Amino acid sequence: MALGIVLLLKSDLGVAPWDVLHVGLYYQFGLTIGTWSVLAGFFILTLSALIAKEFPQIGAFVNMLLVGTFIDLYLLLPFLVTPESLIGRAILFSVGILLLSYGMGIYISAQFGAGPRDSLMIALAERTGWKIRTVRSIIEIVALFIGWRLGGPVFWGTIVYSITIGQISGFALPQCQRVTDFYLAKLEQKQKSKHIGDKTNRSAVL
Repeated sequence: MALGIVLLLKSDLGVAPWDVLHVGLYYQFGLTIGTWSVLAGFFILTLSALIAKEFPQIGAFVNMLLVGTFIDLYLLLPFLVTPESLIGRAILFSVGILLLSYGMGIYISAQFGAGPRDSLMIALAERTGWKIRTVRSIIEIVALFIGWRLGGPVFWGTIVYSITIGQISGFALPQCQRVTDFYLAKLEQKQKSKHIGDKTNRSAVL
């Protein structure tokens, strides 16, 4: 996910609404983009917990810390630069959306809890009774507007991202879930076989 976010940033064609906010905060107050991602995530998790009246799952905190940390680490890589040609930037942008979508699918398939922004979406949907799609759209628009007012990078890629991310994620999430379920089933089967083998060995010794 972090690499996908950084590729979108480096494409210089526009980023996701939340990253418009993170970059805008970075422009206005310093620190780093990854740090603002973590700080915003912590605020959102707190708000989600207050709305839902329950403590977020551990996966939400892991997501928040690791994504923010790796955004800053990837931004330090000297070979990740903005291509000069529009075609190169468009390719970078497209790969960024794919990586972000499949990264999202991998972490969600682990079922350790949703990330901060997804947690807020779920909490608001349950409290208001509105559809997830409606709540998500409102949250994204608010984040985009605040980020734009702070000077964050809004370009046509932001619109493309907003239109396509749902469809791409809807394709990636089931794939990632099937792969995760397959490997977890194999791991469980292996553990059961090992357990049966250990019991057989103990019985033989007795």
